Amino acid sequence: MQDFLTFKTFITPSILMFFYYLGALVIPFVSYTLAKWLKRSYFKDVNMTITSKQRLWVIGLFLACFFCMELFWRMLFEFFIAYFDMHDALMKIV
Repeated sequence: MQDFLTFKTFITPSILMFFYYLGALVIPFVSYTLAKWLKRSYFKDVNMTITSKQRLWVIGLFLACFFCMELFWRMLFEFFIAYFDMHDALMKIV
């Protein structure tokens, strides 16, 4: 308990894991909602049909953006966890 109160032990790494999984589950819904909003906002007055090739390009671009978001989310949390692991390793030296 003393280590917790003097900030020698951090609770952040376990909280980071919770927020990583929460974000990994929320990102698909946010990206889908954003895609629907963009379509509704910018293409509502355009009366044009897109070909199947264009539709495949849009879907491919959406999937590429989605995977990049998930990858960035993972790398961000790996950085945070590595930072706390370095802190723990340095505290063992002291």
